[in-house]
Amino acid sequence: MKIWYDACTGKHVRYGTSIGQRLRKAGHKFVFTTREHPDTIPLAKVLGEKPLVVGKYNPTTLFSRLEESAERVIQFSKLFENNPPDIAIAHQSVELCRTAFGLGIPIILTADTPHAYAVNRLTIPFAHTVVVSEALPRGFAKNYCPKNVVSYKGVDEVAWIKEFKPVKIAELKKPLIVIRQLETKAAYAGGKKDNAQVMIEKLAALGNVHLIQRYNKESKTFGILDDFMDSASLVADADLVISYGGTIGREAALQGVPSIAISDMAKTYVNTYLTKKGFPLFATTERGVLDYAKKYLGKRFDVQSKLAELENPVDVIEKVVDSIKQR
Repeated sequence: MKIWYDACTGKHVRYGTSIGQRLRKAGHKFVFTTREHPDTIPLAKVLGEKPLVVGKYNPTTLFSRLEESAERVIQFSKLFENNPPDIAIAHQSVELCRTAFGLGIPIILTADTPHAYAVNRLTIPFAHTVVVSEALPRGFAKNYCPKNVVSYKGVDEVAWIKEFKPVKIAELKKPLIVIRQLETKAAYAGGKKDNAQVMIEKLAALGNVHLIQRYNKESKTFGILDDFMDSASLVADADLVISYGGTIGREAALQGVPSIAISDMAKTYVNTYLTKKGFPLFATTERGVLDYAKKYLGKRFDVQSKLAELENPVDVIEKVVDSIKQR
């Protein structure tokens, strides 16, 4: 079958790469698209993918968001007018959902952010099947009325961490503390203030602080400016990871690297799930970061057996693809 995946962010690119590798191996034709975004194209290059770039991310205003989204839908419609895919897959790409639904293409979605109300409302109702972690409330996806909901034992990041072989980043000094900025331009962030610089100043006495910035296409350390880095490899080599509750913290914890999630988004369902499973993912406030950092800096946790027990969502997605194929 011809299967289309659209990636809107770096996480989506990594997810799409894992799905694409599996489906290509099974003999399917895989059409991979993305948009211009600080993380998408650089990460695709690192992963050896060459997605078709359609449109761009422009969160300047509500109008710019709407305009760029509408433009992507038009471009996708023209792209697939005469040769549509058999199935569309995404981690809640609004434009994929609108296009695929309009062209009568079954949609498989992954989703892990109940707090992202806008994206949930614009994607899940269009889905044939939503694949979600068992960490999420049972009614989460069903509230948006998709046809089917399938749960699995794990989190999205297992899809690329389970067999991940990190690239050693030797030039960074130890101990290495990685901080990821808050996604201030996301709709769910609601204009929250970015306090990453405050965190850097607090943690500078403990080690070499590496700040991953979101929108200037650069990562910074004190006195060093580097090109784009694969965050999964970077955190694998870190002694501590601090984030505002997102993907990078779970990537670290699944590799046994202590990760501290801060802000009111720290205690998400998927974060709490991994903590209860015994992975080193800890939630606190900005005020409590320093105490947690002193306690866990440099500690490594053996999580291989725990990781092996988690289910790879790509396995589930492949089964859903096969079930649609047989109809």
